[in-house]
Amino acid sequence: MAKTMATTKRGSRFRFIGNIYAELRKVTWPTRPETIRLTLIVLAVVLVIGGFLFAVDYGFTHLVRSVFLRGG
Repeated sequence: MAKTMATTKRGSRFRFIGNIYAELRKVTWPTRPETIRLTLIVLAVVLVIGGFLFAVDYGFTHLVRSVFLRGG
């Protein structure tokens, strides 16, 4: 009984890996130009949001310094 259980588990692992490969074959992968364009969009959005957060943080830092530390 134990051999059957181990064999079944091993078989299910290989079946699982086979299913993964089958699903990956169904995926529609982006073309190189699409990948480059989307990467540039992500980088631009990250830079814009990063700049905005930097400006807000910088402003709050100066506000807190001027209110609580008397301009120090």
